[in-house]
Amino acid sequence: MDSWVNSAEVLGSDLPLELAGTGNRRAVLMGALREAVRSGRLAPGTRLPPYRSLAADPGLARNTVADAYAELVAEGWLAARQGSGTRVAERAAPVTPAHRPRTPERPSRPVHDLVQGQPDPSAFPRTAWLASARRALAAAPNDAFGPGDPHGRPELRRALAGYLARVRGVRASPERIVLCSGAAHGLRLLAEVVGGPWAAEAYGLPFHRGLLASHGVGTRPVGVDGDGARVGELTRRDRAVLLTPAHQFPTGGPLHPERRAAVADWARSTGGLVVEDDYDGEFRYDRQPVGAVQGLDPEHVVLLGSVSKSLSPALRLGWMVLPERLVAPVVAAKGEREQFSSATDQLTLADFVDSGAYDRHVRRMRQRHRRRRDQLVAALERRAPHVRVTGIAAGLHAVVELPPGTERSVVRAAAWQGLAVEGLADYLHPGAERAKGEQADGERADGARDGLVVGYSTPAEHAYPEALEALCRALPPPP
Repeated sequence: MDSWVNSAEVLGSDLPLELAGTGNRRAVLMGALREAVRSGRLAPGTRLPPYRSLAADPGLARNTVADAYAELVAEGWLAARQGSGTRVAERAAPVTPAHRPRTPERPSRPVHDLVQGQPDPSAFPRTAWLASARRALAAAPNDAFGPGDPHGRPELRRALAGYLARVRGVRASPERIVLCSGAAHGLRLLAEVVGGPWAAEAYGLPFHRGLLASHGVGTRPVGVDGDGARVGELTRRDRAVLLTPAHQFPTGGPLHPERRAAVADWARSTGGLVVEDDYDGEFRYDRQPVGAVQGLDPEHVVLLGSVSKSLSPALRLGWMVLPERLVAPVVAAKGEREQFSSATDQLTLADFVDSGAYDRHVRRMRQRHRRRRDQLVAALERRAPHVRVTGIAAGLHAVVELPPGTERSVVRAAAWQGLAVEGLADYLHPGAERAKGEQADGERADGARDGLVVGYSTPAEHAYPEALEALCRALPPPP
């Protein structure tokens, strides 16, 4: 049976006098609690009193105690669990005064990885890929082993034309497809050919924005809400817009049908270009497949795709489905010979697609990712029912929404738990931030909110439950 720690034992007899002074009471209380844990007077697992009980003794406000608890949970000193109160964290072991650190030591490297963007390396279909490689090499024409065509191998372009038409509703002949080493390579080529400025979703990969900037193409943010990008904000000055219509990255959700039609109309009326990053269009769970925007207007939309999420980023295989007018300029920008993607890997992927092995692998991974997503949702419902999870109908990650002003402290708390996870603010376009003083505490621009971007595809099967436990321990306690 749990016994409450008496506040006098926790705080020490002289602490009420300090709290009665003019100093910051929350800071004094936090310092006293840290010291009690360091010294060993509060052992790991010790249950602390509720907010009102601790507040009543030294005459503190309840909110002051609640804020102190929340900050110490974020720092890793305390742990909070729904229905079980607040306790001294199990890993907060006392240290001797001679070796007492000022703050807990952060693990040198993460024990658990919930960073979005990478499939579990152990899930790569080695046997099926090897079978395709053997067939592809046995059937390969002699010219496959000579200087490569910058268009890419015709076998893979034909296979992709059929697959993308069947699965994503893409309208393209093999002649419209140019192979590349991934979406980033495709963006580099488009930046060189199209020029700027571009518009980009207010939330997106900083790497992509930086890549465009390094090629002299500036981007300006377009707002994002529950229906995807607010494409009505596009102007005639924008040469192109970078979108993730199948599943907005990272906030989740498809682009609304009216906005899909509107962005195609914008491109036709202005001569602009829609660059559609189809980064995880194949992975959907609770909704019908969403076709590519490219199918609405092949002459004004570029579809970028790769196998980085579905197979492995190590393969360095991607594609661009281009308007006819851009094929020759993009190939010219790529160079006279194929320098980026192995011809044998291209031939292997062509066989992998044509044989049906790719479809089977995607179906298998879709089931696996859905199971992991369900485990994440169930763990949060059980351990942290006060947080909301969004963006879960498709993709390889979810957004865990947090109370305003808590994102940074939760990311720090996750690091103390040995967990690698990213905050939603990491993906916000810097141009979307309001000038200082224009927002309330904890609020950010453009309808932004605090949250974590939780990738559930990376950990190995045996490590995933522990990663979820670490995530739940890092989350703030209920209000």
